[in-house]
Amino acid sequence: MGTKGPLVAGVLAALGASACCAGPLILLLLGIGGGWASLLIAFESYSLYLTALTALCLGMAFNSLYLRRRACTPAEACSDDRILRNQRILFWLVSLPVILLLTFPLYASLFY
Repeated sequence: MGTKGPLVAGVLAALGASACCAGPLILLLLGIGGGWASLLIAFESYSLYLTALTALCLGMAFNSLYLRRRACTPAEACSDDRILRNQRILFWLVSLPVILLLTFPLYASLFY
């Protein structure tokens, strides 16, 4: 299994998990307001499950990139060290904002 699928699933799950808290604030900062933005609080009941799904997906991607050795022939793309390095950089570029989204409730009071 590659890293693309778990990373995309992790990002989508993190967006869903943080929609209740970060969603209304981001919409207001963008100038998009209204009473309907408060409806995003309905996602709060799913936040724990989506957070767990995010952690699972990011863990799968981390396992694929750092812990599991791939068996590749010299002609395959996975045998190139530059590709693995680029995939690891992309993993961290995706993971850091996702972690910030998931921990948003911890520091949200600083913005309100």
